[in-house]
Amino acid sequence: MATPRAWQKMLSGRRLDLLDPTPVDIEIEDIAHGLSFVARWNGQTVGDFAYSVAEHSLLVERLFARMTPRAPAKWRLAALLHDAPEYVIGDMISPVKNAVGPGYDELDKRLVAAIHIRFGLPATLPPAIKKKIKKADKISAWMEATEIAGFSIAEADRFFGKPDPEVIGDLAIDLRPPTLVRADYTARHHALIAEIG
Repeated sequence: MATPRAWQKMLSGRRLDLLDPTPVDIEIEDIAHGLSFVARWNGQTVGDFAYSVAEHSLLVERLFARMTPRAPAKWRLAALLHDAPEYVIGDMISPVKNAVGPGYDELDKRLVAAIHIRFGLPATLPPAIKKKIKKADKISAWMEATEIAGFSIAEADRFFGKPDPEVIGDLAIDLRPPTLVRADYTARHHALIAEIG
């Protein structure tokens, strides 16, 4: 019996081995393309376009920058890439991740390490940075829940925590075509890489 295939062919031509990902097989264009077509909330959101993981990642990076204005560009890049593995493994909602168990976490960790190394970040982020990115992620989830996913404010407060209104400020959820989101995600990545220089 043949060994089951554990790699995915990317539009760039790269072949990414999910069990043993290497940084050389990771391209930002593949990440941006995949994430711009992966729907958050399993697509259960209002609007004419799905709210993509790429759009979510752009918002998380903005929130992180507002919360930690002195953070160097490399940590803002880490915030932008926080869900990057989902370009190949999709966005599983928390209840599904919990049901799948530790296998999902191991796969995610291997992909995160390879992605980070590819773009000059440490394979594992410092705990303080990871915690701040997670906080920005939860604020984004609260905004998404209340604006497009049908949650009441009370429900969102219970599941994601009540966000600081000053951090959210004038930000709002934006539903756009995947091609526009893909271009913005790629451009933001390039800008941060240039800033890291």
